[in-house]
Amino acid sequence: MSSQSGMKIPKLLKLKDYITLIGTSLGIIALVCACIGHPDLISLGFFLVTITLGTDMIDGYIARKTKTVNEMGKEMDSLSDSLTFGIAPAILMYQAFKTNTLFDIVIVIGSICFAFGAILRLARFNISENPGYTGVPTPISALLIITFFYTNYFYSFAMGEFYGFSSVILPVIMILVGWFNITTYIHFGEKDKATYLLFFIVAPLCPTFGIIGISSPNYITSIVVSIFFLCSFIILMITIIRGFFLYFRVKNKTSNPT
Repeated sequence: MSSQSGMKIPKLLKLKDYITLIGTSLGIIALVCACIGHPDLISLGFFLVTITLGTDMIDGYIARKTKTVNEMGKEMDSLSDSLTFGIAPAILMYQAFKTNTLFDIVIVIGSICFAFGAILRLARFNISENPGYTGVPTPISALLIITFFYTNYFYSFAMGEFYGFSSVILPVIMILVGWFNITTYIHFGEKDKATYLLFFIVAPLCPTFGIIGISSPNYITSIVVSIFFLCSFIILMITIIRGFFLYFRVKNKTSNPT
């Protein structure tokens, strides 16, 4: 048993752990917004999830710079991520796209698969000793779902409703993204510059445009922002597909060493 198991919690926590707890708190508030289900609160919930993308990056950065990477922080980070990038987005997506028909059962199934994908990926990551990332990291899968929501959210400001087919294809997307999380056929390098660059560009813009959404934008602004998020969604999907090619490239190098 670890010698730290009997220590008081405040003594175990470092600065980066408090940043993690801030992200967890935002995730809980996002979950409350989802449970209430009002459209404005659903938008606020997604906005808070986008903020947790930032806290997730900051706590990792602080841990590396202060050399306080430890098992406590690793477990906390994964537990927090399972909420902010798995459970909260799943419930928010259900509330945003539900049809009040029997088809909602299908949306529930898709949401559960998405949440399971995030949780299982994080659990596997904690016990993995392989370099790089197997499966899509949960911040990227959450960002993919966020861009899909905001594509429809801003479109609804211009047209008065979501894209007609969005609720129909949502379960397929949620199940697919959940599979992206856990599949072993997607691989990203530990320092994959292209993936990080895309993430650092799109992630900060999400809360920025989220603020615009709260202020009820006009028709032109809504269409432009909706197109931006649609393009971001497509580019993120292309990046994930690129992960398949990286997997086979790594596999070929392993099976055919020079």
